Amino acid sequence: MKVLHCSLYNGKPTSTNYLDGTLNNLSCSSTIHNDCKCVCIRHLNMQRSAPVDPTKMGVGKAIAVLTSGGDAQGMNAAVRATVRVGIYTGAKVYFVHEVRTSKHIHIRNKELKGYQGLVDGGDNIGQATWESVSMMLQLGGTVIGSARCQDFRSKEGRAKAACNLVKLGITNLCVIGGDGSLTGANEFRNEWSELLQILLKAGKITAEEAKRSSHLNIVGMVGSIDNDFCGTDMTIGTDSALHRIMEVVDAITTTATSHQRVFILEVMGRHCGYLALVTALACGADWVFIPEMPPAEGWEEHLCRRLTHQRSIGNRLNIIILAEGALDRHGKHITCDIIMNLITKKLSFDTRATILGHVQRGGTPSAFDRILGSRMGVEAVMALLEATPDTPACVVSLSGNMAVRLPLMECVHLTKEVTKAMEEGRFEEAIKLRGKSFEHNWNTYKLLAHVTAPDVKSNINIAIMNVGAPCAGMNAAVRSAVRIGILQGHNMLAVHDGFDGLAHGTIEPMTWGYVGGWTGKGGSNLGTKRSLPTSMIEEISLNITKFNIHALVIIGGFEAFVGGLELVTAREKYEELCIPLVVIPATVSNNIPGSDFSIGADTALNTITTTCDRIKQSAAGTKRRVFLIETMGGYCGYLATMGGLAAGADAAYIYEERFGIRDLETNVEHLLEKMKTTVKRGLILRNEKCNANYTTDFLFSLYSEEGKGVFDCRKNVLGHMQQGGTPTPFDRTFGTKMGAKAVLWLTDKLKECYRHGRIFANTPDSACVLGMKKRAMVFQPLSDLKEI
Repeated sequence: MKVLHCSLYNGKPTSTNYLDGTLNNLSCSSTIHNDCKCVCIRHLNMQRSAPVDPTKMGVGKAIAVLTSGGDAQGMNAAVRATVRVGIYTGAKVYFVHEVRTSKHIHIRNKELKGYQGLVDGGDNIGQATWESVSMMLQLGGTVIGSARCQDFRSKEGRAKAACNLVKLGITNLCVIGGDGSLTGANEFRNEWSELLQILLKAGKITAEEAKRSSHLNIVGMVGSIDNDFCGTDMTIGTDSALHRIMEVVDAITTTATSHQRVFILEVMGRHCGYLALVTALACGADWVFIPEMPPAEGWEEHLCRRLTHQRSIGNRLNIIILAEGALDRHGKHITCDIIMNLITKKLSFDTRATILGHVQRGGTPSAFDRILGSRMGVEAVMALLEATPDTPACVVSLSGNMAVRLPLMECVHLTKEVTKAMEEGRFEEAIKLRGKSFEHNWNTYKLLAHVTAPDVKSNINIAIMNVGAPCAGMNAAVRSAVRIGILQGHNMLAVHDGFDGLAHGTIEPMTWGYVGGWTGKGGSNLGTKRSLPTSMIEEISLNITKFNIHALVIIGGFEAFVGGLELVTAREKYEELCIPLVVIPATVSNNIPGSDFSIGADTALNTITTTCDRIKQSAAGTKRRVFLIETMGGYCGYLATMGGLAAGADAAYIYEERFGIRDLETNVEHLLEKMKTTVKRGLILRNEKCNANYTTDFLFSLYSEEGKGVFDCRKNVLGHMQQGGTPTPFDRTFGTKMGAKAVLWLTDKLKECYRHGRIFANTPDSACVLGMKKRAMVFQPLSDLKEI
């Protein structure tokens, strides 16, 4: 990317090239969104006749940002983005906090509150600078503090808060918190005029001040690890909480297997079972208890039967996930002790319980939460600067891969509707009200955990293979595909070592237990190679006949896509290849046409982000040092771009956006200027194939030479560590859902293609890529994607 020293990257903006485009794209690409019964607020700048200079949008305006309620990882990313984009647009930006220690202590050493600081005023509302949010991305919690405030609940307290804002000329408030915090902000906005009149009568503000602050704009961002707010696919902090939970699950798995134990894990979620459900899906738990769907009557016997069956087929590990708010059908709480006593008394199994508690709120935010917080922060500032007195308070939400604005109180109302549905026993409706993602997760979990295999077999053989470079999450997709296939009555075949294995006949049947415990394993247990099928088409066709393969699941990267195309092309000559096939994208490069996301990319991105954090920490200690990091990705700049955003890099060089010597010169000058500030470090990311001539070695030499006497330079090629490691929660659940969806689609396609006693598939739609497009998983013919 050219000239990336802009608002969301570390260092002051010395050029407007990049962010001008970013703000314009955010403004123009946002769409009307009708999900969750909410209507998106149409962006005012879509109606503009002339472009607006983004560096002038905020001139004369002031924005206050506060965090309230429970803390969540990623809040700091949202605060940082709000501050830097606000400053970039020319606005003044203020932190709202409460100082309990000396006012001269640096902000990170203060214990702070959200609305309390608004009420108390004084030094508790301080102007933010560019450097004050440096090194904030990787910190958990919220550095400007968060707590609930009793004073703000009274009109007298809100009048004090209004007075403090008016005196500073602040008419824009950005609130990061849960539904209670956002509801309080909306109430504050609705009575703003009344509060001004109270202050005028009391002589606390002048008529001129009241006129200058005649209305208050409110924008909310939801920070909650429970993901309990309707209207957004994910709330800030949820993904990081899942990371903490899965770290514990992985650790417990080893000890539980060693001693043949049952482990009960209680996770947070007083009113929402999202964390429990996704954890159960990601670790293949034997049972999950969630508030939205209490277990049916007689669940005790059902649970014991299930655990007994798992032991009888050789499973040494049993995991039960419990949301802290889980209830039975009579409204009675289900606790760890109740479940443990049940299993111990009825089955005499060695059982242990672990309550995770606040460990789920702690730790470093994941790459996803950093990017989510950053994007929401940008959109929040735009929403505030574009708002008019008639614009209703909005909340910035995530819809698919887009940040959108939704009416705040409609989302709050819908969130309360879920609680009401649960209280009234309308559990199926509660699941649906949580959104399509929640419902899909629930249905997939039920398929994999609570359905028994049919007695009658289908006599269908489905082969599964991995192609291309290995990546985390491949095994989760294989496990899901195998088990869903078995539940459909099919015979599932393992093809080892990609197309080579298909050509050489290294094929064997897979049972339910064959893929046990695969969800949390990185790499490819089936083995994978980059070989393409063209040179061995004849051998492949013979083995398809020999093993009576009726359908094929190809899980892999760009080679999987190209290999699938080659099989489709060869159908004209080899009739044996006229079988349905589906390609599931799985590559760290995230470069498969037809899908916004690929399995494995999230794990690789978190690896890059964690490594960059450590490198930045090293640079912060030594001072005046610039690190150059090379990432994977082939010709796709996804990892470098998202890694740069999540780690707070100064620049990211990618193939998609050409750069030249003038751009490099500008970046060097930026770093030279940056070393004069309090932030004496630099971080540059380079995609491995961004430019054949401007190599990593060349850039290292350039920065080393030009920085002589001011900063020194170090380089690091991350290499294959980006393909390794255990999969992130996202890659586990994404792989699980993709594998299940692929086999269910093949089952339907096989029925369509069954003619005259045999399967014959030669239409374009019988060979597809299963991809994630915006919010939906869609099947697109390989032939249609060839040009893309």
